[in-house]
Amino acid sequence: MADVVDKQTRSRMMAGIKGKDTKPELVVRKQLHALGFRYRLHDPRLPGKPDMVFPKYKAVIFVNGCFWHGHNCHLFKWPATRQEFWYVKINQTRKRDREHAKELLEKGWSVLLVWECALKGRSRLPLDVLVRKIVDWLTDPQRDRFSEISGNEEEQ
Repeated sequence: MADVVDKQTRSRMMAGIKGKDTKPELVVRKQLHALGFRYRLHDPRLPGKPDMVFPKYKAVIFVNGCFWHGHNCHLFKWPATRQEFWYVKINQTRKRDREHAKELLEKGWSVLLVWECALKGRSRLPLDVLVRKIVDWLTDPQRDRFSEISGNEEEQ
């Protein structure tokens, strides 16, 4: 199917998509801050510049968009146009995400991925349930060093 907008408009639209301070990230940050959690944002000293860094807990949280990070959920669909370009781009992002998580784990950090589908779409979790899962993970001294929260119940 042909694109409904011209090439320059599509380019401008894609360039406007933010990599940080996204709506899902802001929702999670606001909820955690209201509960008294304090964190650093996008610390450039850590691999992948995690969305939230909790030095007190030696933990980081990434809030990943399902499309851009190639999550296996209803929000992700391979584009029908420029398939090779998107395949390479999304798989490079997946690889980079794995490398950053591995580096963080090697440095003694715990890593939590919160997927966009946990916050929106037909499989989203109620906000209070999502926040409780995050808080439980953060505060559990026996937590899994690497964990994910998504709207896909079969993954949890």
